[in-house]
Amino acid sequence: MDATSFAAFAAASSAPTAVVQKQRAQYTAEAVLSATPVQLVTMLYDRLLLDLSRAEVAQASADWAAASEQLLHAQAIVAELSSSLKIDVWDGGEGLLALYTYASTALVNANIHRDVAVTREVIALLEPLRQTWHEAAASLQAAGQAAGAGVSGAGAAAGAGGYGVGTGPDLGGTLGVG
Repeated sequence: MDATSFAAFAAASSAPTAVVQKQRAQYTAEAVLSATPVQLVTMLYDRLLLDLSRAEVAQASADWAAASEQLLHAQAIVAELSSSLKIDVWDGGEGLLALYTYASTALVNANIHRDVAVTREVIALLEPLRQTWHEAAASLQAAGQAAGAGVSGAGAAAGAGGYGVGTGPDLGGTLGVG
């Protein structure tokens, strides 16, 4: 096989992958745009824990570039969660903001000091919150369906307001869309 044939084969082989990646990105973007505020928070937590898991694996294998990339993205998500938190809406807001601040500082330290133990500590702190947000989202959806109206649009925004959730301007980018 000559170089020209190989280049044509490689281009043809990567085309389906590129199409699939583009479709996946479009699907994710549409999911973000159609999500309620509570669903956006659960999506952020899911991506945050995915980033932290990837960072942990990369740190354990001494792949510092990959670990740093994942930890930086995790920091961006924690910043988004912090900025969208409405601490004056509920009593637990200040405590949650303090936890986000701690997690953010710990992620910086995990990255600077290449410390997998700190990454694991942040995972242990945030995983229960991820589970709680998923439970809250399911509860709101079930309550909305029981009342005869699905949880969407303004109803979801009102329901999420009780949890002190706002929507930041760059959720799609923070989730890795676009």
